[in-house]
Amino acid sequence: MPETEVVIFAEAGGSAPLVDWLDGLPPKVQDKCLERIERLGAFGHELRRPLADSLRDKIHELRVRHGQVNYRMLYFFNGQRAVVTHGLIKEDVVPDSEIDLAVARKVRFEQDPDKHTYRE
Repeated sequence: MPETEVVIFAEAGGSAPLVDWLDGLPPKVQDKCLERIERLGAFGHELRRPLADSLRDKIHELRVRHGQVNYRMLYFFNGQRAVVTHGLIKEDVVPDSEIDLAVARKVRFEQDPDKHTYRE
């Protein structure tokens, strides 16, 4: 199984919502989130529960739990790439507004992947 290239979605100005979100998390949670992203790269479409799940409109979630808190990172596939759009703290379910945001970012990414790929 070939590795999946994982890229981080960037806004038109170059900022990356996922990176900004990760920066605000405790170090242990950051480590768990980065481990999930590595797993996504290793397993791509084969990654399943409890590490990942499918939501709707071809949007998926990477799942992290730390203590009593559920963290989620939303992503989609673009060819052989997985594009991680942003992260959130989940209460009962991932809100439709967060999935809609990921869908909107997916559309923008597909229109201009170079413009919307985060580069450090």
